[in-house]
Amino acid sequence: MASLWYCVAVLDMKLDCKGGFVTLVWTDGRSQMDTSLLRLGSCFPTSLTDREAVFTVDFNDCNFRRLVTGKRLIYANDLTYITPPNSVIPSYIDLIVCEFERPRDWYPLVYEPVFSTYGLEELVFHIGLMNANFSGPAESTRFPLGSIIAIMASVEQQTHQPLLLLIDECVAATTPELQPESSLYPLITNKGCLVDSKKSRSKFEPRQKTSEIRLSLQAFKFAVGGEVFIHCSLVAWDPNGLGNTKKACHYIKDYGWELLDDPTHNSLCDCCESSCKARKTRDLVTGKHGAVQNVVLGPLTITD
Repeated sequence: MASLWYCVAVLDMKLDCKGGFVTLVWTDGRSQMDTSLLRLGSCFPTSLTDREAVFTVDFNDCNFRRLVTGKRLIYANDLTYITPPNSVIPSYIDLIVCEFERPRDWYPLVYEPVFSTYGLEELVFHIGLMNANFSGPAESTRFPLGSIIAIMASVEQQTHQPLLLLIDECVAATTPELQPESSLYPLITNKGCLVDSKKSRSKFEPRQKTSEIRLSLQAFKFAVGGEVFIHCSLVAWDPNGLGNTKKACHYIKDYGWELLDDPTHNSLCDCCESSCKARKTRDLVTGKHGAVQNVVLGPLTITD
């Protein structure tokens, strides 16, 4: 099975994609970074030195995302570096991708539930397509234009403080990775504003748990008949820390913007008509207030 690989990276990195596993060798020429803080998806380095981190892992491990597009079989994951407090080196996320020719004898199931899992330190994030009443996985990934696409995201908390799950941003795209040439359709923007609800029946559903968020999207006119991927940024946050940049707001016709978790504070949604900015500079990738995880859901198809 022939293969090719690429990565979006700013470091000295070597990537070797095999049939069932990948070897990634990361080298720090600056001698300033703590290699033990590197993660490939949910996996720790296989081996470490002061200047080098090596990952030799199976595609079935580390929460690799598998995507099938035409004749290509793609495995993608994120290489992350989370800096300790007071570090001069910023945290970052690099995209790691292995791409293969689709084997001739490889066929997907007639239907495989679309549900993805991502790990970040002590938190495990999930996102998936659900049936109409959110009681189980969706029975199909094809949605007629105007029908409801039910999406549920959740976060598993182990030793962490109780957290509230929010969706910071969400965009539909025609590609599994966001690229300059990708066609995009904004769904949630401006730090939790469901902008699609202003022109559709899309809405946040009432919460059942603080660690879970449910979203009903009206199937939109975008890439009809083609593959659609929904890219979202999930935020697990302090339940007492709602604000202009940590919220879930949807628009109700003839009423206006409503805050999902406390309609008595709908004023937090007023900035959805302008620009929502933090009042304090504490919104970090990780920290004592919460964590952020980028996720991708798909492919799904919208039919006319």
